[in-house]
Amino acid sequence: MTAELVRGQNHPLPEVRLEIRVSVGKPIVAGATLGDEHGRVHGVEWVAHPGAPTLPGLEVSKQAAADHRLAVDLDALPESVHRVTVLLALPPGPGGPARFGAVAAPFVAVTGLDGAEVASYTLTGLDAESAVIALELYRRQGAWKVRAVGQGYAGGLAELLTDQGLPEAHQLAAAIHEAVAQGLARSVAAPPPRVPDPDRSRQTAAPALGADQTHHTTAPQGTAGNGSPQQSPQPTAPYGTPGPQGSTSPYGPQGPQDDTLPDHPAPAPADQPAAAPAAGSPVNYTHPGRQTTAPPPPAPTAPPVQPGQPAQPVAGDATGWSMEERLYNQVWGMFEDLARTTAAYRSAVDFAESRMEQELDKVLSDPRNRIGGQGDAARDAARTKQAQLVDQAREALDRDLAQLQAEADVVEPALPPAYARWDNPVWHGYHVPMEIPMAVRLGDLHLPESEGLRIPMLVRLPLERGLWIDSGRAGSHDAPADSDELRRLALDTAVVLAARLLAVYPPGDFGVHVIDPAGAGVTALAPLVRSGVLAGPPAAGAAGVSDVLGRLTQRVDLVQMALRGGAPDALPSGFDTAEQLLIVNDFPHGFDDRAVTQLRYLADEGPAVGVHLMMVADREDAAAYGPLLDPLWRSLLRLTPTPDDHLADPWVGHAWTYEPSCVPPGSRILDRVLTQVADARRAWKR
Repeated sequence: MTAELVRGQNHPLPEVRLEIRVSVGKPIVAGATLGDEHGRVHGVEWVAHPGAPTLPGLEVSKQAAADHRLAVDLDALPESVHRVTVLLALPPGPGGPARFGAVAAPFVAVTGLDGAEVASYTLTGLDAESAVIALELYRRQGAWKVRAVGQGYAGGLAELLTDQGLPEAHQLAAAIHEAVAQGLARSVAAPPPRVPDPDRSRQTAAPALGADQTHHTTAPQGTAGNGSPQQSPQPTAPYGTPGPQGSTSPYGPQGPQDDTLPDHPAPAPADQPAAAPAAGSPVNYTHPGRQTTAPPPPAPTAPPVQPGQPAQPVAGDATGWSMEERLYNQVWGMFEDLARTTAAYRSAVDFAESRMEQELDKVLSDPRNRIGGQGDAARDAARTKQAQLVDQAREALDRDLAQLQAEADVVEPALPPAYARWDNPVWHGYHVPMEIPMAVRLGDLHLPESEGLRIPMLVRLPLERGLWIDSGRAGSHDAPADSDELRRLALDTAVVLAARLLAVYPPGDFGVHVIDPAGAGVTALAPLVRSGVLAGPPAAGAAGVSDVLGRLTQRVDLVQMALRGGAPDALPSGFDTAEQLLIVNDFPHGFDDRAVTQLRYLADEGPAVGVHLMMVADREDAAAYGPLLDPLWRSLLRLTPTPDDHLADPWVGHAWTYEPSCVPPGSRILDRVLTQVADARRAWKR
């Protein structure tokens, strides 16, 4: 089973002959250094690079490439070598990327000679760095392990090699760059996008998720669900990739009202889930293992396409190893299609307006045309042409929207509980799962041009970022005038999201804590309290706040020390390895300075070790703290209890309207699901 590592985590290596695969999407340099028991590199002869690609037990690529395969034979390494450090660097040169923040997050995998993946790591949180240590293979008590490092260097290779104790670091870095420059013409280009089905033009992008950073990319030509290409604009759009480390603000200049949706990550085979650890076993808060090769396309189940007619939509016709993964990828494909076909429409409208203004300026620049009927005729002709262009663009948009709506009508009923709306009949046959799903639905997304078309907002599990349910009125559509009512709606939204998370995790794999200092959320929290799914009663008062924050902070410290020390199995006996969610209501009431500091610590460090934060708060209530809390708000994904257009997509930057996932009025499905979760948990404890 593949171990998907997070930064600082290690994993034992079952074999000594290995292959390290690197994929970035842009030509980069890959090399490796050999270190002694202290990690020190003794000289240039201990460095494998394009100019000297072969060392005993180690071979690297001779050129810059988008994809690399490094060969390692641990038994063939000299006895004095205790560490193999894999390094990546961007090649210098005009037009080349100067920093890792401008390229897709590098993906590194350790495999056996048969191609079976042992461990993988997506390097996230990089920005101005031009060189980075990706992994290290190290020997501990006679056994070899791999550790995810992700340490970047803005000073490039020279700074990286200097940090490893190499005296000739600057000379060697220059020699490596010279060797790369001589071989750049032979560098391997990035592989073309894989098209899952000849009858389907959709190409689903698959960059990896990572820590909060702003990537910039050019959006490719859009394609609609019916396969007809749309000449979409190609703006620069940020990739919002949440995570706990290396955090910088993902928000635009307007502040936290403008957040960026996480990108569609690489496919993960659902038949290889991350195992749920037993109490006292090594902690592994990772996403389900991902494959670097394309999964097989699904068997064609759609009826034959008639000439001139769009393809009939089929649920699960994207690539994937399981139906869950196919549906996940299909939803993201629909999201991309809607983003790009809408961008094409908006671009066409802007072009029509610009063309009309240019034609009018040209005609009316001659004073003789400003009098009489010539000016009026020119205006009428320009406006008529503009209206024709807009009508043509709208016709194409409506055609694409109709195809996407038909696809949504087929996909929505086929979604599993983790992806489904609360009114989906699948919940009536709900059973507590035995493995964590790939993702969870946090709500719906739509655009002004497609009010009736809703795209599920799916976020990968485990959560890599905390959630903030904004109980303030700023920017929200249809927000009630009564601030108390809005706060109640915000806490209701948090309870529904917490119930969904509890419902999609196996028994005993997810715990929920609640801080409600003034007891203002008694009514909203009743479903969680009544069912018995909480780890304890909601904490009230300053003492309750201090107790819960102290216990969760200690938990984060313990797991971090275990992971950094390379001994995740050394946690105290009886340690609960389940992921934990902390719901904080009515912030900052009941919080002193120490509690605020602990809360910020949990938001920053918690997700990497299985402690997640869900804030229900109005930022204005905490205005007295000033900029002190800005990092806290930026570290969380902002959601709203009422529809609000504050989320941007990573391709063309549309302002998407988010709608929370609500339980239908009068439905008892939430209580029924929570009761099943509680019963399953009690049975699991026995």
